Formats: sequence, structure tokens, C-alpha cells
Amino acid sequence: MSSSPSRRLALVHTGGTIASRPDPHGAGVTPQQAPALDARIAGLEDVEIVSFQPFTLPSPHVTPQHMLALQALLSSLENVDGAVITHGTDTLEETAFFLHLTLQCPFPVVLTGSMRHTGELSWDGAGNLRDAAQTALHPQSLGRGPLVAFGGDLFDARTVTKVHTSAVDAFGGYPGPIGRIDQGPEGSAALRYFAGPETRWLYAPASLKAKVEVLYAYAGWQGEGYAEAEARADGLVIAALGTGNLPAELLPMIEATKKPVVIATRTHAGPILPVYGYAGGGATLKRAGAIPASFLNAHKARLLLLVLLSLGLEHAEVRQAFEEGRF
Repeated sequence: MSSSPSRRLALVHTGGTIASRPDPHGAGVTPQQAPALDARIAGLEDVEIVSFQPFTLPSPHVTPQHMLALQALLSSLENVDGAVITHGTDTLEETAFFLHLTLQCPFPVVLTGSMRHTGELSWDGAGNLRDAAQTALHPQSLGRGPLVAFGGDLFDARTVTKVHTSAVDAFGGYPGPIGRIDQGPEGSAALRYFAGPETRWLYAPASLKAKVEVLYAYAGWQGEGYAEAEARADGLVIAALGTGNLPAELLPMIEATKKPVVIATRTHAGPILPVYGYAGGGATLKRAGAIPASFLNAHKARLLLLVLLSLGLEHAEVRQAFEEGRF
């Protein structure tokens, strides 16, 4: 006689490659069917799985409004011990970071996906889903905010990023994973974190009404597109050069605006350090009113700015949130 399940796992499907296979009516791969988690294979025999499918989208179609809907769904869950979100990899890090900023719940949340679709011989979705489920139900995952599980590595939502377009180990991000889960005999999992949980700042936007755009700096940029974006948006993020530097032509443009302009970097890793004093250097941009993004990449800085502006925060409060690392 089998015993009743002692734990409950929420499995939230949103689409992506992990739910995809070749479309019989088209030329390409599309999300079609949510992946199943076999508790017997995963070593989760005592777990009751409750499934949700709020939408089925390729991740380039996911918007901040979808992220807000996920936050509301997860916040409404009761009597669960952990939650897994399956998601497309292109914007997975953005959904993870948005939930990091806005989600407060008493159980761990882990996002995962796959780089290969279910019709491929080397589909990586089953292993990633198993790892995510085991991580979400592990007591050491409590208090860490949303995590990303991919290829056995466990990542913090603030630093994780997609580092390869097609490799199965597509996720990284300086300074690297914060933990690792490996499979032992008979479905057992060996999970280890390399650091303790950190303090999180939480925000509760009821809606996302603000508009934030991202501009990308390059050699010879004279500000093309800046004026149009500044007129449309409530705030801007610029993926700048190096430690947060821009061509000289951008300096008077930033000085002239009353809207927040956040300076991130187009470089793969590293903080914004306003040290250069030439026109357009980071020190001059900061004196002109620009806000350094700390170690956030441009698309995560955009989400933080979007949340802050949607809450109605003033320019000084926005600056304080970025400068004091309130994320």
C-alpha cells in the first residue's frame, strides 16, 4: 500500500524550447506541449505535482506583463513546498530577475529550460527539469530568491545570463554559479551551495505602466536614436562601453534630460565604475546626472528601472536604489 505524498511541487509551464518540437504545419520548431516530470525517474516518489500553464510562448514573445502574471500566480499558491517554471532560454534570465525583484513566497522557485527540443536525441530538458524539481524541494534552497538551474549549475537571478546561443551549457554569468546539483545512485541528488542566502529588496508594483528603452553604444556613435527614445520613454538604459563610458556627443544629451538615464555596460561582465574624466567618460556622465547600473547588465537594469518608475519613485529614489544595490 503506497503512502500519500508528503510534499507538493508546483510545475508552471510557459513554453520555450523545452516544450517545443518541429511544427508539422510549418518550417521550424514551435512550443507545442509542456514537458512531463516523471517522479519515479526523478527520485521524487513522495511528491504530488500540481501543474499550471498560464501561457505557451516562445520566450522572445514574453513581456513584463507576462512576468507580472507569473508573479501573481506564484504568490497565490498555497500548500506547496517548491515551484519550478519551465521557460524559453532567450529571456529566461529577465523573468528570473523580475521575479527576484517582486516575488515573495515561502517556498523556493527555480526556473529552467532546454537548448534542444523534445524531438532531438540529445534533448536536455528532462535532466534540467529533474534538477530544477529537486532543487526547488531542497531545504537549502529556502531564502535565496528565484534560482536558475541549467546543466547541473545553480545560478543567482541577478547575475545569471545566457552566454551561448546553442550550446547545452548556455548559461553562465560572472562570478559563476552559486551551487551545483549532481545525480547520485537511484535518483538521489547531491546538492551543494557555495554561499549563504543574501538580503533581497522586494518591490510590489500593481502594474507596469512605465516605458523604458535600451540603447547600445558603439565606436563612432553620435547619439543616433537617443532623442527619439528619450521622447518616447520614461527612462533610458544605455549599454555603454567598458566601465561605463560613451562618445563625447552623448554628454550634452544626458545633461539636458530630466528623465533617468542608467548606464550599464555592453561588456560581458563587470561593474560600472565612473572613473574617466574625459567628455563622455563615466565620471562626467555621473556628474551630468546618469545613474551607474552597478553590475546589472542592460536588460536587467531596464527591468529594475521599469519597476521603480512604475511605483512612481522620483529620480533621487531611483538613483539611490541603483547606487545602494537595492536589488
